[in-house]
Amino acid sequence: MADLAKLVDELSSLTVLEAADLAKMLEEKWGVSAAAAVAVAAGPAAGGAAAAAAEEQTEFTVVLASAGDKKIEVIKEVRAITGLGLKEAKDLVEGAPKPLKEGVAKDEAEKLKKQLEAVGAKVELK
Repeated sequence: MADLAKLVDELSSLTVLEAADLAKMLEEKWGVSAAAAVAVAAGPAAGGAAAAAAEEQTEFTVVLASAGDKKIEVIKEVRAITGLGLKEAKDLVEGAPKPLKEGVAKDEAEKLKKQLEAVGAKVELK
């Protein structure tokens, strides 16, 4: 059971893009589709998120609303924050609005927002 707890901790630390890549890899490896599992998992999570919002929000999602005028600088910051490769970071920035990090503490979310806004990006915290 200790190994399962460790696995849960590791999976919880994945970014959205890393989780999507993991899902694709598992679908290819096992020859299945995770679409049904994601829909089932998203249902209870949405209800839980609404209940949590009624209280005080402790976890935030940092969303890149737009890159602004200095797209190259924003791509560099996104790479530093997420650990993504150049192509993935560029795709994320060009596809804005996109979530960068989910489930982060308020202090970290504010810090990331300031970093990105310093290079000209528009950021929202949800």
